Amino acid sequence: MRTGDLLKTPGETRFSRRTAETKGEGAIVPLRPMRLSDYDRVMRLLRDTPGVCLREADSRAAIARYLDRNPGLSLVAEIAGEIVGCVLAGHDGRRGFLYHLAVAPAYRRRGLGRALVAACVSALRSQGIRKMHIDVLAGNADGMAFWERLGWQSRDDLCRFSFTATCEENA
Repeated sequence: MRTGDLLKTPGETRFSRRTAETKGEGAIVPLRPMRLSDYDRVMRLLRDTPGVCLREADSRAAIARYLDRNPGLSLVAEIAGEIVGCVLAGHDGRRGFLYHLAVAPAYRRRGLGRALVAACVSALRSQGIRKMHIDVLAGNADGMAFWERLGWQSRDDLCRFSFTATCEENA
């Protein structure tokens, strides 16, 4: 799949790197790279989304570094000035990582989340990344079901260990 290809997915949702046609609505929702100027609206959407846990690593300065390090990979869906979907994406040169996928309740179950993920996967693949990961909170059953529907596999062969190099509990 090349960036910009128009695809059909189950349920006739159509999307490309730049747009998503939401299922049953026929509305085109533009997808575009996230800018730092989107920060407040993206954080509002994330704070209002159950299953998303924000931390110090989601500060404006940290997100600015992330966007600079991974240009064009994090995306938003915007309608009439409102951010209705977002996802952070990046890579370390070997593996891709998606964080904080969120879709506003009024736009869920229309293919927008699927379109955001597909656009990120396409962009990461265009940079040579062949494997991607997403962390889902253990209690987020809806989130786990979404990723499983998209064909992502839960890993039973590893455990994530974290080290916090600061006294901040919410790092």
